[in-house]
Amino acid sequence: MNFRYNACQADGVSNSPRESQPVHRTVVFTTVALALLMMSVDSTIVATALHSLQDGLRTSINWAGWTITAYSFGFVLMLPISGKLSDRYGRRRIFLGSVVAFAAASLCCGLADNIYVLITLRAIQAAGGAGFTPSATGIIVDHFGDERDRAVSLFGSIFPLGAMIGPIFGGLFVSYWTWRGVFFVNVPIGVAVIVLARRYIPPDRREGEEIRPRMDVSGMVLLGISLLAAMFSASYLGEGNARAWSPAVVVLLTISVVAMWTFFRHINRSMHPFIDPRLIYGPGFGPVNLINALYGGVTFGVVTLIPLYATNRYGIDALGSGLVLTAQGAAAIIFSITAALALRRTGHRLPIFIGGTAIAIGTLLLAISPIADIPPYAWLSASAFLVGAGSGAINPASRNAGLQLAPEHSSTLAALRSMCLQIGSITAVSIATAILTSSNDPGGIQARIYVVLALLLVAALPLITRAPEHHGSW
Repeated sequence: MNFRYNACQADGVSNSPRESQPVHRTVVFTTVALALLMMSVDSTIVATALHSLQDGLRTSINWAGWTITAYSFGFVLMLPISGKLSDRYGRRRIFLGSVVAFAAASLCCGLADNIYVLITLRAIQAAGGAGFTPSATGIIVDHFGDERDRAVSLFGSIFPLGAMIGPIFGGLFVSYWTWRGVFFVNVPIGVAVIVLARRYIPPDRREGEEIRPRMDVSGMVLLGISLLAAMFSASYLGEGNARAWSPAVVVLLTISVVAMWTFFRHINRSMHPFIDPRLIYGPGFGPVNLINALYGGVTFGVVTLIPLYATNRYGIDALGSGLVLTAQGAAAIIFSITAALALRRTGHRLPIFIGGTAIAIGTLLLAISPIADIPPYAWLSASAFLVGAGSGAINPASRNAGLQLAPEHSSTLAALRSMCLQIGSITAVSIATAILTSSNDPGGIQARIYVVLALLLVAALPLITRAPEHHGSW
């Protein structure tokens, strides 16, 4: 897409000579896209190096797996904080700080000789990565004027691309170099992003003498405790001997629920809440957040479990089961770009409804045995393609639906969207894996899980009528 060369700020009045300079939108988009691609590659590349990492650091597979778990914890915990900081202190400043933290932590991860140090560094790396999407979204909203809806929409094609190429790069590094390469690869990309961002992303607008209210530390702590307890319970459910009614799970979930209830009570009483309640459950915002959790997060959970399903039910090897996801990723990229180009004509609700229906049908087809003489691999690939097509169709609309209601809170809204995706995915995967661990027929049980998820997605379709509608630019 050819973004126009803009000679003024999209919103507000410039406050410095440099801010009055033209904004090179294509270069700015390329810069933030590189950061998002780096983060999305990192979300899948490490998994391919777990065995090599285990041998290299002489540790157990459980501790090696914590390099992924720690990243998930750090990412989810920092998402709302980074969104708030971006809105409060400036998108460019937080974007640069996030890239520096991510690249520096990646370098240290590659140099680590101790699994405990590596796990700690992965949490720090995640904290940096959590700042990318909120700050990048805010940068686009601030400087792209009437093109910002299309630019934000194209973010949806970056993440599936990174998820596809991550395992490929990981396999190459492990096969021909070292597991440390999965971390070192982020360093030159990070340096390039820093150089480009400092040169081409305009400085944040100064707020003059305006006095900012103090940060709502109590709200931050309460939300953090709730998310952390919920994620620990989800992680525990994934263990082989875990049960949903075990004391550890019950205690952790109780802590999470109480902390979340206290959080909502706090932000409804606070003069300057950590997150404005209306952005979470207000008219328009609440339905969009639920749509993101269901059709974004749960869908990602469905996709994550496909390789396991292919192996358990059809005996497809690890390489073949992983390649099934290529069809899903390709469809997500193609339909995300197509939907982005058509968004101003279709509005928000139509592509979400069509995409949600496609995801539900694709999920149901995954559960059904192949008809006629269709090979299982081809059947799974076609089903995954349909899920990916639906996911791609939804992406642009679900990103823009909330933003156009409150563009001044774009970073916080982007963080909330990412958090809803993570919560939906973690919930779906943790519940499914907990059920599968006690099953003697994991392939058959997972098929039933897919049927239940498909029915859930169909039942949620009326929710789309409550999503905010909009045609044209905003």
